[in-house]
Amino acid sequence: MTDPISDFLTRLRNGSKARREECAAPYSTVKEGLAAILKSEGYITDYSTGVDERGHKTIVAKLKYVDSAPAITGLRRMSTPGRRLYCRYGEIPLVLNGLGISILSTSKGLLKDQDCRRNKLGGELICNVW
Repeated sequence: MTDPISDFLTRLRNGSKARREECAAPYSTVKEGLAAILKSEGYITDYSTGVDERGHKTIVAKLKYVDSAPAITGLRRMSTPGRRLYCRYGEIPLVLNGLGISILSTSKGLLKDQDCRRNKLGGELICNVW
């Protein structure tokens, strides 16, 4: 697998479109940071870490639905292994005029776009969620 973050985002997108209660993916600290931001913004209900039947560490995200519609209506990976996107804090794009969020990897860890603008931090634009 060349892009594990994209794999995690695709599992979330496909799981929400298929109306699954939860989706599991191999664990990493970046994926846990993404899940924490998505939980704080209300896109997923909860997340937990565990071990699968083979003994590999996994992260399980419980998907959220509002009136039987998925809370995640769109999820797009912006920076890929073949094309990295970096933004200064003044260049961070708005997602749906502020209705969605951007997640950036900064020197202070993973942060959403509002926190980056407030702290005047730039970084790698990981994904957009709406």
